[in-house]
Amino acid sequence: MNPPSAEQAILDAHYMARALELARNGLYTTHPNPRVGCVIVRDGQIVGEGWHVRTGEPHAEVHALRAAADKARGATAYVTLEPCSHYGHTPPCADALVSAGVARVVAAMQDPNPDVAGRGMQRLAQAGIEVRSGVLEVEARALNKGFLKRMEHGLPFVRVKLAMSLDGRTAMASGESQWITGPAARAAVQRLRAEASIVLTGADTVLADGARLTVRAAELGLDAETTALAMSRPPLRVLIDGRLRVPLNAPFFKAGPALVITCVTAENQFPRGPECLVVPGVDGQVDLRSALVALAARGVNDVLVEAGPSLAGAFAQQGLVDEYVIFVAGKFLGSAARPLLDWPLEKLADAPQLKITEMRAVGDDWRVTAIPVPAASV
Repeated sequence: MNPPSAEQAILDAHYMARALELARNGLYTTHPNPRVGCVIVRDGQIVGEGWHVRTGEPHAEVHALRAAADKARGATAYVTLEPCSHYGHTPPCADALVSAGVARVVAAMQDPNPDVAGRGMQRLAQAGIEVRSGVLEVEARALNKGFLKRMEHGLPFVRVKLAMSLDGRTAMASGESQWITGPAARAAVQRLRAEASIVLTGADTVLADGARLTVRAAELGLDAETTALAMSRPPLRVLIDGRLRVPLNAPFFKAGPALVITCVTAENQFPRGPECLVVPGVDGQVDLRSALVALAARGVNDVLVEAGPSLAGAFAQQGLVDEYVIFVAGKFLGSAARPLLDWPLEKLADAPQLKITEMRAVGDDWRVTAIPVPAASV
């Protein structure tokens, strides 16, 4: 296939940007499916749009084709992910595009799902449809980091959320920590929770703080329609509790459905109460990589870790963190206050390197997003 003209390439990027905008509507709801948007263009006009809302419901292409109706014939379909070619909860979108008579399909990226992985575009090409892939691929991959990591590596995307003072402390020596940051930062945390497949914490945090880790609609800071969507699929709350120290009457369990990941034998589990997932462990400590593999096998794309310095430090030390989101408050808590992570380091040369990808003001606080730099790259 010949490459598109410069003018066509600009148009492709323009309409794909709109498709990505539509895909972001599914930020809170598509789990475990990817977030996908579709735009159908004919004679320079958008004639149909759609986005995937949640699993089991029509995909983005189907919504867009329904909106376009007869105008889809001879049109170009822009999709943020390769159209599926297999039967799942819904029929193949590639077949729907063929039946609608579209002339051209532009995808942002190939689907990493081994059940699709190039077969969708191949099906379209075999039907005589012109295909192009790789338009705004970086942006498309960023929208579905968790889905991609699960499909490509068998692990979910792990984001660790931390909140600290300017001197790098998370709580007073007494454990007092509410509230280090202001309401705007807390609203941003609520949105991070709503985006995640699961919110994960440890026994120390639940026992010390009475943490619930629920999504609170009033604090999301979203419009009514988006809030309703976000609250329609709350993330599962997951507790790492190797020795089952947290009692069933804890606020965490009273707040709704939860999953406990432990490493104790089955006879020591709760006879009634939350589901327990048993994974390997050592000395009462859950093997975190095994826990993540088990969660990915359950379709978990994105994990938000909200934990104390011990568990957050364990994720960091074991190289299991994909991204840190750190909220920084304009205050000092003093030298006796608790550190951000339990991570003993003796030499500066041992200090892990992070790449800061974003810094932005959030109310009176700052949000720093950073990713670990692989040792070979340092």
